Amino acid sequence: MMTALIAPLLLAVGGVSVDVANMLMTKNQLQDATDAAALAAASALVSDARPDIEEAKAIARKFLKTQTAVASATDMPGEEQQVASRQAPESEGPSAAAPQWDDVNTTEINIAETANGAKGKSFQVTVANKHRLQFNAMTRLLGQESIEIETQSTAESATESKNALSMYLVLDRSGSMAWKTNTVNTAKAKCQNYTEANWSKFPDLKATSPCYVTKIDALKAAVGDLLAQLVTADPESIYVRTGAVSYNSAQDTASSLAWGTNGAASYVNALVATGGTASGSAFKTAYQKVTALTEDGAHGAKNGQVPTKYIVFMTDGENNYANDDTVTKQWCDTAKASKVQIYSVAFMAPDRGQKLLKYCASSSSHYFEADEASDLVAAFKAIGERAAALASRLTK
Repeated sequence: MMTALIAPLLLAVGGVSVDVANMLMTKNQLQDATDAAALAAASALVSDARPDIEEAKAIARKFLKTQTAVASATDMPGEEQQVASRQAPESEGPSAAAPQWDDVNTTEINIAETANGAKGKSFQVTVANKHRLQFNAMTRLLGQESIEIETQSTAESATESKNALSMYLVLDRSGSMAWKTNTVNTAKAKCQNYTEANWSKFPDLKATSPCYVTKIDALKAAVGDLLAQLVTADPESIYVRTGAVSYNSAQDTASSLAWGTNGAASYVNALVATGGTASGSAFKTAYQKVTALTEDGAHGAKNGQVPTKYIVFMTDGENNYANDDTVTKQWCDTAKASKVQIYSVAFMAPDRGQKLLKYCASSSSHYFEADEASDLVAAFKAIGERAAALASRLTK
């Protein structure tokens, strides 16, 4: 009699144990499928195909249905698969007698679309999936037929990132920038190859062969590569503003920050190497240009963002007077405190010039040493690539 009374309870307890394990496994599978469906829709919305909202929802539903069906078929115990196979018509396969996906799942998909910058869009995809899990016969002895399991996932994507920037170049055009590098200029048969040893003969040095690329020409090529990265990232000149100032023994007239790169490119291409070296005033000007309230206002009006501020500081020598090192360091400190990103490039520079640029760089990764024209071009290109990291983002 006691056995007869206790047996149903023992069977129910055993059934509950099986169903609890099944619930945990099913919930994990559903969560994985829900995560994948949300990411699939978010990715599709920023892909080249650019589906509309309803099409993206259909992608999420199809993805979720496929993932769930595969998981259910894979994880069905072998005995249940055999039973399902015996019950189903041969032409319809093992799953014909099993509940269909829509019979045991309800899915809610919401996609919120917002403006991102001047022309981009941001998307937030939320997928909620509810699955009705039937209990086994033993658990049903307790009076509970089934339980609803719910999972939810959110993914975000954007067609444009929110990285507007203002970049100002501080470039040395002192006389040593007219000296030759070790790179042959194949466009010319012979030219005046100035060096430190023969600089006293300027401008009457006899042309010789081969002709070597000058430092100032290497600088122009390097800046061209940097600016090309920015153009690729912002071809319509909506997010990028650039400007430049050069210096020798005094600061030259500075350019204004302007949309795109044409103004900065023209300024740099017109540089002529001559004179001494004094960087303090030029760096001060660069700091004042990028941090001016009018600069934030220009971006705010056009792209609705507060730009990241950059200064790219380059020299091939050292300041003629130590006081200029002191002044430059003071303005470098001020710029860092204002969260301006400072990249510095020492181009075939002596020890004191290298130390100044190392001090000014925002970090060791912001400092470059270039011993050849190719090194200078690579350094400026790397700076451009870092600053122009305007890729679409996808987060989970």
